[in-house]
Amino acid sequence: MFGVDILLNPNPLKKLLKEGKTALGGWITLEGALKTEVFAKGGFDWMTIDLQHGALTLESARPLITAIESSGSNPLIRVPWNDPSMIMRALDAGAYGIIVPLVNSAEEAAAAVSAMRYPPEGIRSSGPWRAGISGVQNYQSWINNELVLMVMIETKQAVENVDAILSVPGIDGVYVGPSDLSLAYGLSPAPDQTDKDWNDALDSILASCEKHNVVPGIAGNAKVAVKRLSQGFRFLEVSRDTAVLERGAREDVELLRSKMS
Repeated sequence: MFGVDILLNPNPLKKLLKEGKTALGGWITLEGALKTEVFAKGGFDWMTIDLQHGALTLESARPLITAIESSGSNPLIRVPWNDPSMIMRALDAGAYGIIVPLVNSAEEAAAAVSAMRYPPEGIRSSGPWRAGISGVQNYQSWINNELVLMVMIETKQAVENVDAILSVPGIDGVYVGPSDLSLAYGLSPAPDQTDKDWNDALDSILASCEKHNVVPGIAGNAKVAVKRLSQGFRFLEVSRDTAVLERGAREDVELLRSKMS
């Protein structure tokens, strides 16, 4: 159960990950609560509102959180940067978890963890206006235990430091950005590569996740996600709003054009 009632129960996504199960996600880059509500009918375990590369602001993201909740999925936000003020604002708006891009060191990971939690565990300032409206009294204790934090590994520096990064308490998982990781290895951005060094980097990340009992996740699409699942990744992007719109429209048009003389 989501919305206000979740604050009285374990976070379903966190529970799923703790149980060692796989969580499938959708990616949102476009405005529109109704569009998001329709997209959410896909049955995702989590849906991320992308404030880094999406055509969205925190203000336009707020109704999307409600739309995701209504579907029974778990609303996450990818913040534009590892900025404590943005992380706190995204959580105050109602996100159940945060994806932090370009985390390259243990110090940067620790800063993200601290911004996610109220004192004494962290530095988050109290002002959860959405929970305040609901009248929930145990928000602070719930939030420190039930939020999901995924740190993105997207550079050579991050791969080299992955063991130190994942040694930081409070990190639930890694979310690999394959396109930026491709650029880091001198490759064209893509969800998959044949390059040995690039694939060795994925193996290194997976090994470190297993060592530190951290969930391995990665961006991509449904086709690539099948491969990633067999490799051991458990937090998988399988679809995004722009791709669904484009693919559906193109398939319909191509079907009719194929019947035209």
